[in-house]
Amino acid sequence: MTTTAVGPVAGTPTDGHSKTHLALTLLALSAAGLVVSLQQTVVIPLLPHMMVQLGTNAAGIQWLFTAALLSGAVATPLLSRFGDMYGKKRMVLIAMGLLILGSVVCAFATSLGVYIIGRALQGTASAMIPLAIGILRDTFPPEKMVTAIGVVSGTMGVGGTVGMLMTGVIADHTTNPHPVFWVTAGLGVLAAVLIQFTAKDTGVRHGGSPDYVGAALLGGLLITLLLAISEGPAWGWSSGSVLGLFGAAIALTVVWVFVELKVKQPLVRLPLLVGPKSLTANLISLLLGAALFGSFTLVSNFVQTPADKVGYGLSGSVMAVGLYGIPSALLMTVFSFRTGKIAARIGAAYTLAIGSAFAAASMLWTAGFHEHGWQMVVTNVLQGTGFGIGYAALGTLAVMHVPMSESGIASGINSLVRTAGGSIAGAVTGSILTSQVIAHTHVPTLHAYVLSFTLLGIAALLAAIVAVLHGLRHGGE
Repeated sequence: MTTTAVGPVAGTPTDGHSKTHLALTLLALSAAGLVVSLQQTVVIPLLPHMMVQLGTNAAGIQWLFTAALLSGAVATPLLSRFGDMYGKKRMVLIAMGLLILGSVVCAFATSLGVYIIGRALQGTASAMIPLAIGILRDTFPPEKMVTAIGVVSGTMGVGGTVGMLMTGVIADHTTNPHPVFWVTAGLGVLAAVLIQFTAKDTGVRHGGSPDYVGAALLGGLLITLLLAISEGPAWGWSSGSVLGLFGAAIALTVVWVFVELKVKQPLVRLPLLVGPKSLTANLISLLLGAALFGSFTLVSNFVQTPADKVGYGLSGSVMAVGLYGIPSALLMTVFSFRTGKIAARIGAAYTLAIGSAFAAASMLWTAGFHEHGWQMVVTNVLQGTGFGIGYAALGTLAVMHVPMSESGIASGINSLVRTAGGSIAGAVTGSILTSQVIAHTHVPTLHAYVLSFTLLGIAALLAAIVAVLHGLRHGGE
């Protein structure tokens, strides 16, 4: 493998990195992160209406969300590898281009299959977040890097809430989902232009060739696993089809691990996935990803459930979903800037534990208290605090223990695990909501929602415990 220096030493400020340039770079990458996280959740408030329009069930419509997470899980390590080879800025622009293309496809779609294709194209832009973190680590001086990473990482939750609010505004004027995707495409173009004229490629590039076989195997194992989980209630957990899919997922996992151990330049360097310090960061990312992305769909559906017809829910509109999320977005923004100082004082691991504990509290609170609107506001306050602190600290923990030259792929792996967690959570909660329905209807029972929120709360609580154990073992780092 060849290595060619193409810029200054990573993390060292140079004449080309003035304070103005650093601020503009952070603004551009934050804007791109906002658009990427926005596209992940922009369809969520529309799912109940689109399910009726497209003539599908809860498990089928869930794939509009899961497809984006799934493609992101596969594209993230691949584009991260390309970023190390050809330049991170170039790959960021490609990721944004795919998001724009997917948005246009969805803007013209009239069937579930076409929507899923468009959403899969949009989802590949998830690779932008680790690529952006790599650019920040290459560009910013050490004393500013942690805060910069926290800001970009924090845009994930903010963009999600902004996306649902934007969808609510549009849904108040039309039941057609297409305008939502045109707006997403326009914002993607704006973010791409900002990056083109502000961000710079610095650091070190590596030669070699991408691991396409590893990417294909990873995609196959995730698809078979998620399909088995999502279709289990309809096909039967003991049916040959479901058992065959689980068996295929296990077999593909074994083959994928074998290939990654043997290939010279693997898609995922397993030591960065399961190494002594990387393992806990990735496990926390898996659990927090499940809690965050899983909660988006649950909260949206629950808020829109008509209480007068089914006996629970908040009878809210699509707009109400976004309005409830405003406290969460504001707190995520605040803590994305503050978390760097907290982590500098007590360590990234303990900071992450605090954020995870708040996230767990938000899910468990919702499982127990969900009759009134003010209770949903409390949920979002706890959620914004938890994920604002948690994701900002996680972005730092994922790269602080690896060499500068591997920061991009380390962040990419962490992002892969996070989106995989979100995909699994979506499939699991979709399965629960599909299997536990009110008699003679397709409407989930209240118990199905309570069980789903409880499981997500347990996931976030486990993340807090793992973070504390990591801090005790590695001195808070």
